[in-house]
Amino acid sequence: MNSFEWLKKLTDCDGTSGDETNAAAVAEAELKRFMPCGIDRMGNVVGSTGVAGQPILLDAHLDQIGLIVTAVDQTGFLKIAACGGADALVLAAAEVTVHGKENLPGVIVSTPPHLIGKDDKKNARKITELSVDIGMTKEEAEAKASAGDRITLRAPLKKMLKNRVCGASLDDRCGVLSILLCLEKLGDLVKELPLKVVFSANEETGGSGARVAAYTAGAREAIAVDVSFARAPGVKESVRAKLGKGTMIGFAPTLDHAMSKELQQIAEAEHIPFQFEVMSGRTGTNADDIATAGHGAKMALLSIPLRNMHTAGEVIDLGDVEATAALMAAYLKNKAVKHHA
Repeated sequence: MNSFEWLKKLTDCDGTSGDETNAAAVAEAELKRFMPCGIDRMGNVVGSTGVAGQPILLDAHLDQIGLIVTAVDQTGFLKIAACGGADALVLAAAEVTVHGKENLPGVIVSTPPHLIGKDDKKNARKITELSVDIGMTKEEAEAKASAGDRITLRAPLKKMLKNRVCGASLDDRCGVLSILLCLEKLGDLVKELPLKVVFSANEETGGSGARVAAYTAGAREAIAVDVSFARAPGVKESVRAKLGKGTMIGFAPTLDHAMSKELQQIAEAEHIPFQFEVMSGRTGTNADDIATAGHGAKMALLSIPLRNMHTAGEVIDLGDVEATAALMAAYLKNKAVKHHA
């Protein structure tokens, strides 16, 4: 299976924060190809090689941003709230899927510009002021959907030119893919490493999945994989990462400096394309929670450059995913050499 097909398999399933069931089932089946694994109480997919020694933890989060139904109004429209960091600015007229008793196609209502007052044009409506049209009366809608049902943006993965792809939920299913690719690159060596893998739940709503999984894993060393911002028109100049230029090695006060430098040195020695991502405080990823879980862990962060974060049109370069996988695999091979020494 090539990278695009593998990523499509991971992104075709829904999995909003707190309801990652479908995404977890797919990710669990893929991880079982490399190690025993299961789904814990938090909804995390957790795998372990079972090899003795100080475990190394790899993490990427499963959940995607979405919406949640709060009510069915008198006219059959669904009232909604955010589930994760959904952005009201890009939701008007978006095609969505309502995951009710069955999957229902819907569209977020957009008021035509002819009917909007001058003052209203300057302000985006709050998500709680938006509605989803599923083409039903109140009675019909209540038979199919109810409060608490999740809603996802409907945007299947598509190929763009060269190595680029676009779609929803690339944050962070492309991180999940990078770990699977890493395990594939390691081959039989996986069975010799004290390795633990977590595809974590609830990152978009606070990181509780990774926090619990890291505490249980008891790893002394960990690498988290997430996405981060890439250069694009309108993005501030301080964002320097570019699509297609490699994985982003994180440097931050919450990360272990020696691990970050070792990843840099390996990337240089192995000619793996990489970029720097320098943060002055917390990273805003699972790395912050994993580093401080239990007795703590030496922590590194690799990020995949992404445009249009938290939208239906997220864009990445598959070459960056593969560079992330290659760097993790090279790092773990070094660990294997030291483990056998």
